[in-house]
Amino acid sequence: MPEPKFHRVLLKLSGEALQGELEYGVDPDRIAVIAKQVHEIVERGVEVAIVVGAGNIYRGVMGAAAGMDRATADYMGMLATVLNAIALQDAIEREGTHTRVLSAIAMSEVAEPYIRRRALRHLEKKRCVIFAAGTGNPFFTTDTAAALRALEVHAEAILMAKNGVEGVLDADPNEVADAKLIDRISHHEAISRGLRVMDVTALSLCMDNRLPIYVFNMNDERNIARIVDGERVGTVVDT
Repeated sequence: MPEPKFHRVLLKLSGEALQGELEYGVDPDRIAVIAKQVHEIVERGVEVAIVVGAGNIYRGVMGAAAGMDRATADYMGMLATVLNAIALQDAIEREGTHTRVLSAIAMSEVAEPYIRRRALRHLEKKRCVIFAAGTGNPFFTTDTAAALRALEVHAEAILMAKNGVEGVLDADPNEVADAKLIDRISHHEAISRGLRVMDVTALSLCMDNRLPIYVFNMNDERNIARIVDGERVGTVVDT
């Protein structure tokens, strides 16, 4: 196999990536496929951190739209990410990779507290680190948590997994039938064109720190390994 292009990456998974064909919750078969892909690149020497969302369980924005206080709704969403992180940890460890869940909200019985130096040490020991509970603050999405944690642990890139979408499209495919895939785009252009890569806060953070984002289709089981090998997959968002 070729030498991996990256030494350390952060994989951003939406909650829906764990949902599979279910209406909600975690699909054991789907999560096992993701765990196998993570295990394979860890075995090749790549240090992997993961940030997982909670759209398969609860969305704070939806709760707020239904009349709930936004901060309360966001805290509920953060707790839901911990459920996903624990499920993902179990699946990855069944593949044989040592894994740690670090939560931005203290819950010592099931996860370690997020401490930056501890996270770095786990990565150096070739443990997969799963960051749960977002940033620990309401009003910030897990996209922003992914950008923040990637910068804190000195990840070389964010691998942004999408469900059934090959990368960044030049228009909303629900509105424009012939929306085309964009191979490469700058952070600034993605923001100015309002393309749905990540939320604006996360994109701005990546732009200010020149952190590249690889947007790819998670449904193709080869894509993570291909990106690590340096192949062109999906869309690259960089400076």
